[in-house]
Amino acid sequence: MEPPTELGRREQAVLALERRGFFGPGAKERAIREELDLSPVRYYQLLNALLDDERALAHDPVTVNRLRRVREARRSER
Repeated sequence: MEPPTELGRREQAVLALERRGFFGPGAKERAIREELDLSPVRYYQLLNALLDDERALAHDPVTVNRLRRVREARRSER
């Protein structure tokens, strides 16, 4: 059986939330809880997995590539 070729609604919603800008302390975490019904920890787990998913790259290359660069920069700082 072939893997699905498109992202599910939750995965698309995670990427859409990452495209937005957030102002003020806790705004992003509040949006994660209210809009996606996820804990911030689970959200970041899903997001990190999406960055390694070629379907996510095909769906939103600008966001995925930006987040991959951020992740690599953080890894190299450690």
